[in-house]
Amino acid sequence: MAAQAAVAAQAAAAQAAQAEAAESWYLALLGFAEHFRTSSPPKIRLCVHCLQAVFPFKPPQRIEARTHLQLGSVLYHHTKNSEQARSHLEKAWLISQQIPQFEDVKFEAASLLSELYCQENSVDAAKPLLRKAIQISQQTPYWHCRLLFQLAQLHTLEKDLVSACDLLGVGAEYARVVGSEYTRALFLLSKGMLLLMERKLQEVHPLLTLCGQIVENWQGNPIQKESLRVFFLVLQVTHYLDAGQVKSVKPCLKQLQQCIQTISTLHDDEILPSNPADLFHWLPKEHMCVLVYLVTVMHSMQAGYLEKAQKYTDKALMQLEKLKMLDCSPILSSFQVILLEHIIMCRLVTGHKATALQEISQVCQLCQQSPRLFSNHAAQLHTLLGLYCVSVNCMDNAEAQFTTALRLTNHQELWAFIVTNLASVYIREGNRHQEVLYSLLERINPDHSFPVSSHCLRAAAFYVRGLFSFFQGRYNEAKRFLRETLKMSNAEDLNRLTACSLVLLGHIFYVLGNHRESNNMVVPAMQLASKIPDMSVQLWSSALLRDLNKACGNAMDAHEAAQMHQNFSQQLLQDHIEACSLPEHNLITWTDGPPPVQFQAQNGPNTSLASLL
Repeated sequence: MAAQAAVAAQAAAAQAAQAEAAESWYLALLGFAEHFRTSSPPKIRLCVHCLQAVFPFKPPQRIEARTHLQLGSVLYHHTKNSEQARSHLEKAWLISQQIPQFEDVKFEAASLLSELYCQENSVDAAKPLLRKAIQISQQTPYWHCRLLFQLAQLHTLEKDLVSACDLLGVGAEYARVVGSEYTRALFLLSKGMLLLMERKLQEVHPLLTLCGQIVENWQGNPIQKESLRVFFLVLQVTHYLDAGQVKSVKPCLKQLQQCIQTISTLHDDEILPSNPADLFHWLPKEHMCVLVYLVTVMHSMQAGYLEKAQKYTDKALMQLEKLKMLDCSPILSSFQVILLEHIIMCRLVTGHKATALQEISQVCQLCQQSPRLFSNHAAQLHTLLGLYCVSVNCMDNAEAQFTTALRLTNHQELWAFIVTNLASVYIREGNRHQEVLYSLLERINPDHSFPVSSHCLRAAAFYVRGLFSFFQGRYNEAKRFLRETLKMSNAEDLNRLTACSLVLLGHIFYVLGNHRESNNMVVPAMQLASKIPDMSVQLWSSALLRDLNKACGNAMDAHEAAQMHQNFSQQLLQDHIEACSLPEHNLITWTDGPPPVQFQAQNGPNTSLASLL
């Protein structure tokens, strides 16, 4: 018996020594691999060699699966060898499913592998993988929630928002059951965001009300609470802005700006939440800060506070440049493109066409780097080129750009915006497109069945109808439409529409010989246009003031207005020549495929300047 005990003890000691030796060689290889991975610059080839050296030792299944995951992760993140990365991740996923209590490796392998499948456009392979991982992860709250978010995101990228919303609803209910009100709010807010994208406003309102209650009642990490509040307020602000309600949004926007200031003063709490389902962050603080700048720019542009829009754009772009040096997250490029889209529109209004054109070119370059970014912003890019073409009086090119944009979008608000601008092009072109113009005007008829709920776009549609009636010489009808625009634009502080409507009404009264009423319209139009500043309305107003004062015998006032008109004309003419001389001006002919890479320099402007003088 004693001899048997001794033999057993020796065998146990030998096994322990063998395990210890196995652990020591494994830890040594792992240490070397991590050293090479974190070197500056990283030595990825040597890191991979160290990890591959694990397999000849015939390690236990746990070590084998984990090493395949590590190799797959390194190859996926640091090399272009997607085939090998996929092979290692597939092995990690296969082996780890056979090992009990090995959730982290199993579900991280599934998550990474589905990412890689999506990158290779194998979405049909990613979906069943994620569904299986979701099915077997119900006892692991963190991974179950994370995989639900991942599959919902995949459906969103495929534009299948119904399936994505269903998954987020499942996630919200699961989070409630496991006692995570924080993650429940994240799921519900994400669902609210998609419902807003789908324009399901009747479902959005009760959902946002519930989210507001959950956010206010949740007591937890201050940064997590404030980040939920930022998410909630961003949805509210964008909802108002989509509806064109620039004045109504102000209280929410103010709360959002105060909220981001609060977050910036809070220190990150390194204490992990007690509930593993709470281990999520919506966005890093720095990204939230850029997002708040972005929605402030959107508001300022719609309201016609263009200098404020410029100020916040500069701040946001500076922050983005700093972030992009350390972070290659795709969302930063999306933020940058949206900021540039808004500031380009501002530049076209303020009479800085050359700068706007260079920024359009910058958007093209960003889109060249990411097919998905181009797919999401192609319609906006052609719309911006259409607006630029209008500003330099290239009406045929403007028509081509707007028509291309219409072909590329299924977003209702953008569609209405493009149609409104295309109609104004046809109106300025006279009788060339009468049939098409009538068809467009009927599709954006603000008196009945207007296609979108946007207050701003409906007001703009009234303005376009007024412009059309003015060109047709139907002045009473034009006045009715323009007064409707004024009523709507004044209700929501839409300063640009107010200025445009006032100056056009002033022009109508001038044509009708009612100089006093004309002056009552043109003077406030000029004041508002100067405040925005809107160079085209200033040019138009100064010409009217010159003619009005001349007609009324006010020689000094007429001379002053003529001098103003001359100054505005010179500024616009100089900018016009500079813009049309840029090689990027050739972008106006691009209407198909991805953005052109290079531009040929032009000899000089080839566009009519008549509309400016």
